[in-house]
Amino acid sequence: MSVLEARGAGVRRRRRWLFRDLDVTVAAGEIVAVVGPPGSGRTTALLALAGRFRLGAGSLSFSRTPSLGHVPEVEAPEPVFTVAEHVRERLALLGRPGSEAAGVELHGLAPEKPGRELTPYEKQVLGLILAGLSEPQVIALDGLDDGLDQGEQARLWELIEELSERGIAVLVTAREIDPGRVTEVIDLGVS
Repeated sequence: MSVLEARGAGVRRRRRWLFRDLDVTVAAGEIVAVVGPPGSGRTTALLALAGRFRLGAGSLSFSRTPSLGHVPEVEAPEPVFTVAEHVRERLALLGRPGSEAAGVELHGLAPEKPGRELTPYEKQVLGLILAGLSEPQVIALDGLDDGLDQGEQARLWELIEELSERGIAVLVTAREIDPGRVTEVIDLGVS
C-alpha cells in the first residue's frame, strides 16, 4: 500500500533545478534514502517529499502528512527544554494528556537533559521519538551521517529499522548510504 507518491516532482532554486522529474512511490515500511554531496539539494528534496517545501513541478500525494524527525534549522530541539519537556509539549500539541509522557520510550536519552546539550545522535533520537508521537505513516529525518560516529549510526539504524518493521515508511538523507539498508536510493549527486 502506497503511503507517499511523487510524480515528475522538481524543485527549482533561482535558475537551476535542484532535482526534477522525480518519480517515487513509497509503501508502508519502506526506507528511502536521498543521497548526494553537500549542496546537492538533499534536505530540500526530503522536505519536498514530506510536503514541507513547495514543488516547482510535478505532484505529490500522501495518505497522511509525513512527520519530521530531526531536520536542522527546521525541526530541532528547543535549547532550554529538557527531553521530557519536549515529549510533554508534543503530546499537548497533539491534544493528548501529558500523563502519557511517562510511557514514552526514550531510547536511552536522559529525561532531564536540555536540548542545547544534546549530541547530534541524541537530537536524531529525540526527533524520531517526537515524530512517532503523531502515529505517522511516514517519518522524514535529515543528515543520518552528520556528526555521528559508526556506533551511533548503527544504533540509529536499529531505531529506523524498528520503525520500518512497524509499517512506518522512513525517508532519510545522507552523503552516502549502504544501498542494502534501504528500499530505494534517490541519488542527487548523479548528473
